[in-house]
Amino acid sequence: MSTDNPVYQFSQHLLWDVDRSMLHMEENSDYIVKNVLEYGLIDDWQIILKYYGVNRIAEIAKSFRELDKKALSFISFLSNTPIEEYRCYNYQQSIPQHWNF
Repeated sequence: MSTDNPVYQFSQHLLWDVDRSMLHMEENSDYIVKNVLEYGLIDDWQIILKYYGVNRIAEIAKSFRELDKKALSFISFLSNTPIEEYRCYNYQQSIPQHWNF
């Protein structure tokens, strides 16, 4: 176990469903960024901000089909990109979920 790998610095609840030794910051950037935006703490956010930078995080987030509304607003504001550029903003489910939290 390499403690210098940023994957081991994330909160325990963030990556509970995967083996951290199998995650790589570059290869699994979509998975990591999505989890941090939706479920991460401020320390988790600072890790990806330091590693990827806000512009790269925004570019990764633009490809998501779905993203929490608060997370979408957060990354759109911080990166100073129009919310319309994000795929999850333009993509609508044809049958919305019953429970809309």
